[in-house]
Parts: sequence; structure tokens; C-alpha cells
Amino acid sequence: MNITLGKIVGVFGVKGWVKLFSETRPREQIFKYNPWLLDLNGTIVETEVLDGRQQGKGLIASLKGYTDCDAARQLVGAEILIPQDSLPATGINEYYWSQLGGLKVVNQQGIELGVVSHLFETGANDVLVVKGDKERLIPFTEFAVVEVDLDSKKIIVDWDEDF
Repeated sequence: MNITLGKIVGVFGVKGWVKLFSETRPREQIFKYNPWLLDLNGTIVETEVLDGRQQGKGLIASLKGYTDCDAARQLVGAEILIPQDSLPATGINEYYWSQLGGLKVVNQQGIELGVVSHLFETGANDVLVVKGDKERLIPFTEFAVVEVDLDSKKIIVDWDEDF
């Protein structure tokens, strides 16, 4: 399974550099992974990152084999992926967002609330977006999340079904 790290969103300069959107935290962490797998409309291409840095408020990278802006322009829109096993191991009670998507969410009374659609950051904490009979926003905190069981693909929460 591959994990999305970000996306190529534009070209930078005339030497084939590309502008990036990074989903890693901190966002510069994207450069720690090499090589990248680029998903170009369903075709996966492996490429080596030669250089990468912050440029103004964004990130830019130089990729092997892309030495001019015309070649780099072909990459705009490509998702940046890596194999999941390239990620560092998580600690106890730590999870990658990609591990949580698709898990069934059940409250402590055994009532199924839905499935994790995705997560987002609020600044204070991360939030699970759970889609079921209705959409629920459940904070991913020790107060709301009782247990995450990746083996059974289930999250148990302290959450009322009416919320």
C-alpha cells in the first residue's frame, strides 16, 4: 500500500524544479523520503529527489530526469507517494492518519456510528470525520477515543450517538 505525502502543484524556474504541497508535519519532512513514487493519472513513476527546500512560503524540489520547465510541467497534478513500509514505526498509541481511514467507529454502548472518512487538524487536536447515518466530527483525543484496534479495524469512542 502506498501513502500520499503531497502533490506537485506547479513548476519553479527554468531548470525543472517543481512546487509542492506537503501533507507531512512538519511540511519539510517530505524531503526525508527518497525515492518518491509519482502517480501520474494512474501510472506510477519512481523518481529520485536530488534537492528540496523551502522557497518563500512554499516548497520546491529538483527531481532526477527533469531538467527543464517543459519536462517538469508534465508532473503538475501528480500525487507524491511512498510505500507504507517506508514510514518509521509508530510508538504506543500513535497512528498514521492513513491507518485510521476506513475504520469502523463504535461507541462504548456498542452502537456503530459509521466509518472514518478522513481526519483534519484544528490546531488544538485532530478530528475524525465519521460518516454513517449522519456525519460526526469526533476529536481524536484521549477523552473521546477509548481504543484503536487496527487488527479488528475498529475504533471505540466515548461518544453519544445523538451527537
